[in-house]
Amino acid sequence: MKNGNTEMDASMQLMLSFAQVQKNMVRFIQKSASEKGLSIPQYSILMTILNCHEMTQKTVGEKSFLPKSTLSQAVDGLVKEGYLDRQQVEDNRRETLLSLSEKGKALVEELHLQEDGLHQVFKAASEQFTNEQVEVLLQAHQKISTYLAEVELEGAAK
Repeated sequence: MKNGNTEMDASMQLMLSFAQVQKNMVRFIQKSASEKGLSIPQYSILMTILNCHEMTQKTVGEKSFLPKSTLSQAVDGLVKEGYLDRQQVEDNRRETLLSLSEKGKALVEELHLQEDGLHQVFKAASEQFTNEQVEVLLQAHQKISTYLAEVELEGAAK
């Protein structure tokens, strides 16, 4: 019985640790977004598109987990401000292709270099770990993520 409680305590501690890290990250995101006149959904969209040359609005929604109405409103604002370019997909007029404009790329670069922004703070926090510790942490996160995704898929199949 005691062993079961220890396992539960460890899993609860791990879950609370993830929640605390996420909460702290959201605070940095809120601050950075606010300082640049962005909403959290707009920030999320820019970061989602960042590593791709272009992405359909539907894919951005899937990756960012934003509801369609929130996504549309945020994209409209980013296009209006000149941070995003939007065009119709040639083969499918119902699909919209999004890409960062030059102004959008500059904004994302500013966000990454922002001294008290998430990227710089997280980089500094990560530097306290050895390469081996980072690798172990990444492997553990991947195991948890994979397990949760599998359980979700099993639940959806029922």
